[in-house]
Amino acid sequence: MMAQIVGRLTALKVSRLVESGFYPDGGGLYLQVTGPHAKSWIYRYTFRGRTREMGIGSLNAVSLLEARKKAADCRRLRSDGIDPIDVKKTERTRAALEAAKSLTFKGAAAAYIEAHSAGWRNAKHAAQWKSTLAMYAEPVLGGVSVQSIDTALVMKVLEPIWSEIPETATRLRGRIASVLDWATARGFRVGENPARWQGHLANLLAARSRVRAVEHHAALPFDQLFDFIKALRTQEGIAARALEFTILTAARTGETIGATWNEIDVGNKTWTVPSKRMKAAKEHRVPLSGRALEIAEEMKKFGNAAEDFVFRGGKQRKPLSNMAMTETLRRMDRGGITVHGFRSTFRDWASECTDFPGEVVEMALAHAVSNKVEAAYRRGDLFEKRRPLMAEWARYAATPRPALNTVVSLRKRTGLGD
Repeated sequence: MMAQIVGRLTALKVSRLVESGFYPDGGGLYLQVTGPHAKSWIYRYTFRGRTREMGIGSLNAVSLLEARKKAADCRRLRSDGIDPIDVKKTERTRAALEAAKSLTFKGAAAAYIEAHSAGWRNAKHAAQWKSTLAMYAEPVLGGVSVQSIDTALVMKVLEPIWSEIPETATRLRGRIASVLDWATARGFRVGENPARWQGHLANLLAARSRVRAVEHHAALPFDQLFDFIKALRTQEGIAARALEFTILTAARTGETIGATWNEIDVGNKTWTVPSKRMKAAKEHRVPLSGRALEIAEEMKKFGNAAEDFVFRGGKQRKPLSNMAMTETLRRMDRGGITVHGFRSTFRDWASECTDFPGEVVEMALAHAVSNKVEAAYRRGDLFEKRRPLMAEWARYAATPRPALNTVVSLRKRTGLGD
């Protein structure tokens, strides 16, 4: 019966229709006219009680005979219990994935970094992403299309380093997963993420906590600080001064090398690190001891533009390399300790040799308050209480100490306004 009502239109009639409307050919096929030169084919049907419409193409691209063939294909699908629109969507997805085969993991990673780097704290973070992926992931995944990456390939990247450098491997896994999630969201791949941890790689790789105990940054014992600082002051160059400044302020490497002159308030002896450069994303004020301020003033001979870096690198208007202070340690034959480890030296000294409250020391280290209730009530940064702490730390670094088991009672000390 359906065949009897198919074929109402003719090629001539189709060419002459100009009035807007839907013109049936039969069997669910309609010519939609929206203007003299705007005509397209529509297939109308009911599937599981739901009326649907599917575009078949414009008259310019699909002739009357071709439209009838496409409509007939759709009717056959319906008779088999298949929704033609679902088939069309699947075909589009398949075509998109075929086109996406040209997008390699390397290309996807570059696009991901470009899209997200503006929201990262600093350029160093983007550089770490690039270097980690380039070193470990790209040799295996770089030239592979994102759609073709599977669990076996991800494991090929991770297994060789999972036990040797677990922290790096863990970060790498997360970065691969993020790139693949981005590719999925942009339509370049479908299916589960082969780099996901929960319910997947967690069943194939040992948890990081079981691979190796957490390794702390190698720190200098605080009773050796005077001798170290004395030797450090014989070293020439900006890196050596930056290292001493970092030690005296209990700062992180990135905070020091990113310091600019507009962050230093000489009059108030204060260094204010903006939130965008802090690990906890919160502004951090640092009281500057006399020696720390002296180092900063010394750096002015290398350039004092308002926006310039305090510790300049080899290139104009570029900061010191993040490896420069580490290289200084190596030149001093102190490769067994790390720059970051001096924060532990500071904390150990404060605990063993002073009676400063723990929360004051934690604030000096810019540590986040872990207790939510305590954090809610502690609105300030204990800045004035930290000033004598940092002054005493600078004094300790410059003074030989014959005994280490005497607690310094700073309540009895005077003249700590250094």
